[in-house]
Amino acid sequence: MEHLTDQQIIEFFKRSYKASDGLWFMKVEEKYGFNAALEIDKEVWKVMPKIQARMIKAMLRKSEGEAALLKSLTTKLTLEDFKFKVEQKENGFQIQISDCPWHNLMVKSVREKYSEKVGTAICNIEYSVWTSEFDENTQFTLRTQKCKGSKHCLLTFNRR
Repeated sequence: MEHLTDQQIIEFFKRSYKASDGLWFMKVEEKYGFNAALEIDKEVWKVMPKIQARMIKAMLRKSEGEAALLKSLTTKLTLEDFKFKVEQKENGFQIQISDCPWHNLMVKSVREKYSEKVGTAICNIEYSVWTSEFDENTQFTLRTQKCKGSKHCLLTFNRR
């Protein structure tokens, strides 16, 4: 039996993760409708970022504060194949996302009409929960979104 490279294994799990996320949503939608699927998805994304943030926090040996939040977010976005840039601000930082793999999947699967609703609901929850895992003195705001027709998503993280 041939062995897979580490990169092939990573790609296998990335694709499986993305496929299972979309597949369960579509199956719930088939049975209960889009709105019910979105409500359940919101509940999932109130928990998933906690799991991910805590795992990355442990892997990076980062604890609390703005620097740990920024490092964890850039790690997460890189692992999930986002294209982005970070800009430090006087009272925090912002992340500008030029390419979102989740939005791209919605477009590719001819579900772009749902991308705005899903992106608005899930991104607000996901990044707010992620932020709370690192720094209770930082507030997350989603300024612009690709799924709403903007050129990029703009995520701001400001100290309160």
